[in-house]
Amino acid sequence: MSPDILFCLLLFIVAFLYASIGHGGASGYLALMALFSFSPEVMKPSALLLNLFVSLIAFIQYYRTGNFNWKVFIPFAVASIPFAFWGGVLKIDPLLYKRMLGLILLIPAIRFILYKKHAEIIEKKQHAGISFIIGGSIGFMSGLIGIGGGVILTPVLLLLKWCDMKKAAGISALFIFVNSLSGMGGQLMKGVQFSSNILLYVGIAFTGGMVGSYLGSKKLNNTVLLYLLSLTLMMASYKLLFTAA
Repeated sequence: MSPDILFCLLLFIVAFLYASIGHGGASGYLALMALFSFSPEVMKPSALLLNLFVSLIAFIQYYRTGNFNWKVFIPFAVASIPFAFWGGVLKIDPLLYKRMLGLILLIPAIRFILYKKHAEIIEKKQHAGISFIIGGSIGFMSGLIGIGGGVILTPVLLLLKWCDMKKAAGISALFIFVNSLSGMGGQLMKGVQFSSNILLYVGIAFTGGMVGSYLGSKKLNNTVLLYLLSLTLMMASYKLLFTAA
């Protein structure tokens, strides 16, 4: 199997898995691009663009099943959007970018290893001030690295017990979309570079995201698959942190 075909196949799988839990998949796309030796200049804008399509379809699917809460979402989004734009505008040394990305990829990798179905929880009242601080911090990192921030927001929502797993997925999906849009705006301010196959990649990721989000919102059991995705993320993290390629 040629590297191009293998990349496309893995891209579909990553989009499917991430969308099934309400995520856009940027950390997974970045991991794949790192494993296939894409340049840092191409990686960040490409991941954000793919994120836009997959997170939007994931949000629509979860919203249709009633798994969303505007009151929880808005404070995070209001703080994150301007900071994501700021992070997207900033230029970062390619080597530093790769090392930071390697560390960031460990977050979803560990989370997916510890993933389990969450039972219904007693939701606690949201604290607006904490939401603004968390939203702004995640937004800045999202724009800087080229992710949507859902892999960080979802466990935070569950830890604070501000919503259950399904609502966290729906909230994270729209959070990822607005952050990716803002981060892409910052990228466009300084110029972007995409792969020549980006339209093909968008089509593949969108298709995987559409199937994954539909099945995920219908209680798909994907625990074993998430373990495999976690292994991929850790492999990419190792390459970014400990190799020069």
